[in-house]
Amino acid sequence: MTKRSASPRATRRPAWAGRNYVLLTAATIVTSLGANGALIATTWAVFESGGDAGDVGLVAMARFLPLVLFLLIGGAVADRFPRHRVMVAANTMNFVSQAVFAALVLSGTAEIWQMMVLTGLCGAGQAFFNPAAEGMLMSSVSGEQASRAFAFYRMAMHGAGIGGAALGGALVAFVGAGWVLAVDAAAFAVAAALRAFLDVSGISERKPGGGLLSDLREGWQEFVGRPWLWSIVAQFSVVVGLIGAVESVYGPLVARDELGGARPWGIALAGYGVGTVVGAILMTRWKPRRMLLVGTLGVFPIALPSAALAVPLPAIGLTAVMFASGVAMEIFGVSWMTTLHQEIPEEKLSRVSAYDWFGSTALLPLTTALAGPSETAFGRTASLWGAAVLMTLVTALVLLVPDVRNLTRRPHREGAAAAGGGTTPAAVPAPGASADAEGALGRHG
Repeated sequence: MTKRSASPRATRRPAWAGRNYVLLTAATIVTSLGANGALIATTWAVFESGGDAGDVGLVAMARFLPLVLFLLIGGAVADRFPRHRVMVAANTMNFVSQAVFAALVLSGTAEIWQMMVLTGLCGAGQAFFNPAAEGMLMSSVSGEQASRAFAFYRMAMHGAGIGGAALGGALVAFVGAGWVLAVDAAAFAVAAALRAFLDVSGISERKPGGGLLSDLREGWQEFVGRPWLWSIVAQFSVVVGLIGAVESVYGPLVARDELGGARPWGIALAGYGVGTVVGAILMTRWKPRRMLLVGTLGVFPIALPSAALAVPLPAIGLTAVMFASGVAMEIFGVSWMTTLHQEIPEEKLSRVSAYDWFGSTALLPLTTALAGPSETAFGRTASLWGAAVLMTLVTALVLLVPDVRNLTRRPHREGAAAAGGGTTPAAVPAPGASADAEGALGRHG
């Protein structure tokens, strides 16, 4: 009787969608709803306190600087200790910092230095969360359907981001930035609670190596020994840094001065989110043989939003451009994650991911801090066109690396998978395996 009732339930989801995969996907949906609104709310909280473009850049820098500084340590910690515990601790830290931030904004007493400290704490939490989450995601799936699992996961994350960005922009306009920040704090609390219920009894315990520095050395050797890896990370150091300046500083400023306020910018960000969902749907069906080549070609349209803001296009045109950028970013994102999953040993995933995140976000503090002075020195339009040109140039240079052009998808080597195409099951390596890929602005979109 029990077996009969359990059987239909088990067929409702694919083999790769295990209990922890579903639980962590739910947690990521919750935090994506809050985080996308909070990005808009933070900028408008600075404006409401009397801040200008330079202050917006300083607050953004305060978030990204600890993110960069602690990423490598966070990666080593995530490969040394249970990843789910690292994630819960980081979510708790983010909950506390955002709750205090919200309280200060709602009371009307928030000052720029307080915003910098609190967003800095949030960034430090993300530095430990991101490598642990990416390691969890990579180790949670295997087999021919790995890229499909990544695509579905990202689809859920970005789908929630659509609602979060649109709702966040509307709520900032109608109820104020403080309440949006409070929602984000609550989302982190819910996500931490969900992740605390993970079943990790089936995951074999990872034995620590010769120490933290030894772990970091091993990760570095793995990183520098792969030209495709370090070249794309170097590329995204520039791309992500410029996107950070555009989306954290210039985008809100153009929206405020040219488009009518927070709501159009929220809708444009939602358009980006719709594009990522469409891109994820595409990648559930499309498995390009040369993953990195296809992914890198998908980076070129990411420069379009900078050009659209430089014109500037009206709100509907900007939203369309953001949509196209979202599709392109997702093509890259799924291709990149599939490549890492195929090429990097599981026990080194978090450390390699930390070097990936470190390199990709290294310039964010600098570019966001210089966004205001750059506008003063060169003008907003020239700064935005310069960002678009630089993104295009570094992407073209990466195509000169042979491994980027030639690395191919390898056939599945585990188990006795059937050769019948899309029906091949993707096993979850252990009952306790889990997944997450949440984070602040990064090369995963």
